[in-house]
Amino acid sequence: MEEAVDAALQAGYRHIDTATFYCNESAIGRALKKWFDAGKLKREEVFIVTKLPNVGNRAESVEKYLKKSLEALQVSYVDLYLIHHPGGLIEKGDELTPCDDKGKVLIDTTTDHVSLWKAMEAQVDAGRTKSIGLSNFNARQVKRVVKNARILPANNQIEVHIYFQQKELVAFCRALDITVCAYGPLGSPGLIPFMKKEGLEVNKVPSVTPLTEPVVLNIAKKYKKSPAQVLLRHLIQRGIAVIPKSSNPKRIKENIDVFDFELTTDEMDDLNALDKGRRARIFNESSQPFDAHPEFPYRDFY
Repeated sequence: MEEAVDAALQAGYRHIDTATFYCNESAIGRALKKWFDAGKLKREEVFIVTKLPNVGNRAESVEKYLKKSLEALQVSYVDLYLIHHPGGLIEKGDELTPCDDKGKVLIDTTTDHVSLWKAMEAQVDAGRTKSIGLSNFNARQVKRVVKNARILPANNQIEVHIYFQQKELVAFCRALDITVCAYGPLGSPGLIPFMKKEGLEVNKVPSVTPLTEPVVLNIAKKYKKSPAQVLLRHLIQRGIAVIPKSSNPKRIKENIDVFDFELTTDEMDDLNALDKGRRARIFNESSQPFDAHPEFPYRDFY
């Protein structure tokens, strides 16, 4: 992770996305500190995003988990703090996915987004984060937060890729001046192998391959770009932020080289037409351990 962050910063990246749940904040903190201490980068030149874990989805836990993240990242504030998921889990020691003796995930059915958001707002007031937002929230849940917010959500980070374009939710957020950040923009090719390795059920996870989609390949050939670059450019032109995940220095450098070409209106239309809707959602009930939660977001149409 330290090598990946170093490669990203050298390539010109200035947006670092992490989360308590990823267990990599300390490595990112060490990498950033080297750059700060060497005078190669100022703190204000980097946009750092991290997220409240599901076990922290209650008002009294927000400050504790954000402080832990700041300590691990070795910074005094983050630029954006997100509620990682609308569903909450019961705290059990230091476990991030706590289970009972039978291996069942311990769901906290009392999750209250209104009180939780007020605790998030308090972190802005305290200067621990510049802005606050959401992740994986559906339109109904976003509306509830906005209706009761003193500080409006700045961002909703959601799964978006060529086969699952979330046009309704993106438009809904945009109408509320909430920016959208796409995770899994390349179709998350590593998810199914990871789930198999962890012994998780993968039968209901769609195997999508946007990187080998013929329409994408033809456009890539025209511009002498990689399929990944075309997919990222498509989202950027839709006005959506992208956070492609990679630890490979070559691909890290390639993924940011998307600002020297522009897709035509016809090409955008062709790519927009590839949307398969909800059936192409990768991070669905199969990949989420708490689909029984009353606030599980993926039951709604958008």
